[in-house]
Order: sequence, then C-alpha cells, then structure tokens
Amino acid sequence: MPTKDRQRQLARAKLERQMARRAAAAKRRRQTQAAVGAGLALLLVVVGVGFLIANLGGDDDKKTDTATEASGPQCTYQKADSSTGQVKDVGTPPTTNIPETGTRTVTMTTNIGQVDFSLDQASAPCTSNSFAFLAGKKFYDKTSCHRLTTAGIFVLQCGDPFADGTGGPAYRYGTENLPTNQHPPYPAGTIAMAKSSEAISVGSQFFIVYKDIPDGSLGADYTVVGKVTKGLDLIVKAAEKGVTPADPSNPGDGKPKQAVTINTLTVSPAAS
Repeated sequence: MPTKDRQRQLARAKLERQMARRAAAAKRRRQTQAAVGAGLALLLVVVGVGFLIANLGGDDDKKTDTATEASGPQCTYQKADSSTGQVKDVGTPPTTNIPETGTRTVTMTTNIGQVDFSLDQASAPCTSNSFAFLAGKKFYDKTSCHRLTTAGIFVLQCGDPFADGTGGPAYRYGTENLPTNQHPPYPAGTIAMAKSSEAISVGSQFFIVYKDIPDGSLGADYTVVGKVTKGLDLIVKAAEKGVTPADPSNPGDGKPKQAVTINTLTVSPAAS
C-alpha cells in the first residue's frame, strides 16, 4: 500500500488537477461571457446605428416633404404706395397653391365684340395668378381701354380702372417671362403687362399687340402673359380708326377714337 508521503503526493497531484480543471473551466466561462458581451455590444451598436439612420432618414423625408410643399411659384405682391398712382383696393392674390401648368381662358366682352385670350400659367404663373384674381373681383368690368399707339409700337392698352394710365390694384409685383430671345419680341396677338420704370411696378394694366412690333421698337422688358385666340381683328379695326393724341407732337399715341370698353372680363377655372 502507498506510504504516507506517496499518499500526500497523490493527494497533491489530484488537487492540482482539480485546480487546473477549475481554472480551465473558469477561463472558458470568462471567454464565453466576453463573447456574449461583445455580441451584445455589437448588437447595441447595430441597433443604435439603425435607429439613427431611421431617424435621420425620417428627418430627410420630412425635409423633402416640406420642400415639396414649399415648391412651386414664389410670388410676391407688394403693397402699392402713393407713388404708383390711383389705387382700387380689392385685396391681394393668394401666394400658395398657384397653378403653374397649362393655360386658362380669358373671355373679354366689349362694346366692339368678344375678345378671348389665353393665360400662360407655365411661363407666367404669378402674372396669371394676379390676372385671374382681379378678374374674380370684377376689377376689369366696366373699364375703358385708355391708350392706343399706331406708329412703331402697335398696342391697345387696357386694365386701368380710372382710364388715365395711372391706376391699378393696391399691390404691385415684378416681371416674368420676358421675350428676350424672341424675334420679334412682341408678335401680333401678344398679351403683355404694362409697367413703369420701377423694378416692382406690374399691376393690372395690360396691352394687346395687334400688329408685330419690330425688333428695337419696344424693349423686352414686359411680361408676356398670353395670346389672343379670338377677336384680334376687332382690335385691328378699332386701331384703324386712329387716335386722339395726348401730345400733338406724337400723333400716333393717345386715346383711341373708337372707344373700347370692357363690359366683363372672366377667367376660366384652373384645371384640377
């Protein structure tokens, strides 16, 4: 049988083996725990990144939606001051949900017959918006076309509620759709907006071009808003009657001898 020393050696060896096994088991546990912890940490990182991306993406979507809502014509209608002349106040056009495609039809009944023209919403949305707004307020009804030119510039000018060339609505706005690359810039049938030399001076007055205006006769400074589709011959016949000049030295510019009075002016509804 083993001696006591041998028994002690065997016992010590057994203890060392047990301790070694326990140490190995503990190491395996630590490694497992570390792996699990790393996995959890990675999972948290992935989830966190996903959360951030999702939220950032949501913000971008919202920004995109907001940008979409804010897109479209940005029309500014400024209050008219006393320097602009007489004012007929019927309010201010809307500045949201402005149509920017297609055309609308203007029907103008006059003492010489019916004249129709289109409004080009795609090229001149702010002007078309203003024109339709004023028509809806009956702004143009029972007004007279106050100016006719028959030399170099061939236009009949209308839209002043006071019929003296100085009147307009209680707001003004800027130009758009200028005929800078068109020759001639104002062919017969053009509907364009009158303005003064001020940058923001478009109001209600418009002119009907009844004969091509040659290059150089009138600068490409006036908004082209539409084109006559019916009744241009009526304007031509009225122009043939001549003018009563305001200035004898300029016999081709003045009040038309053939009075042209707008009885009603209406604009068709915008396409839905």
